Amino acid sequence: MADARAVYQVMAALERAEIGSADIEEADIVADWQRPSVDVPSVTLGVFAGDRLVGYAEAARDGRCDAAVHPDWHGRGIGTALARWMQHRSRELGASRVGMPVPQGGTGDRLLQALGYHVAWTSWVLRLPEGADIEPRALPDGHVVRVARPEEYRAVHQVVDEAFLEWADREPQPYEDFEAGVLRRPGFEPWQVRVVARSDGIVGAAVLVMARDEEGAPVEGYVDKLAVRRGRRGLGLAQALLVDAFTLAREHGAPAVGLATDSRTGALSLYAKVGMVVTQTWVHRAIDLG
Repeated sequence: MADARAVYQVMAALERAEIGSADIEEADIVADWQRPSVDVPSVTLGVFAGDRLVGYAEAARDGRCDAAVHPDWHGRGIGTALARWMQHRSRELGASRVGMPVPQGGTGDRLLQALGYHVAWTSWVLRLPEGADIEPRALPDGHVVRVARPEEYRAVHQVVDEAFLEWADREPQPYEDFEAGVLRRPGFEPWQVRVVARSDGIVGAAVLVMARDEEGAPVEGYVDKLAVRRGRRGLGLAQALLVDAFTLAREHGAPAVGLATDSRTGALSLYAKVGMVVTQTWVHRAIDLG
């Protein structure tokens, strides 16, 4: 965990070079690494120049990997070596395929393509233009959007996990991972977990992350998770959760609001309906391990 800061610095430097800004936060890495299912020493590899971390890779049993090389150290074969290691280590962990997201057309995209990785799906980062009006969305009778109560956190996790499992090729996420990655994420505050509730329970949920700069000032309200139970979709519940999250993010000082989605979800049109626009395109490149 002591290396989280150095990993963040490498990944942030790469994002600045590739997409013009650093969207990653150190809190993202800490939240991911502190999940009980992640054994950091067994799934990570660092490349050091003296005491300085210049490259990083993370393998995974489910094949969802990540890696970055500091832009100052590109062109030395480090990225290729890390990609080979991710394949080898993930295979040892039981994965049959590995992949990772990279900005479309960037150095990582070109490298992985050259190594035989194909595009498994496309992802988009969307933002609501600064100053854009946030139109209220009416809810069906008997439904209300509000903050989640602590005793409802397990229900929130269930709603989110079941919805994501409909399109994501992964195993169910233990509640303990949700707790570590969301509720114990650095900077988390209870108001950031929102639900659509009715008398018989939780039917929709959203998790908002407040991204901050190095001085701690909010720069973006980011909808990290959004889900509605099957059977309650098409009623405007997701739009109501988005409007609620965006309004709260602005009230808490975030000048921008955004989220990400990918081609597996079919949700891109939903976000366009609330006025969001695509600002970045990423591709998830993957390769079968055989």
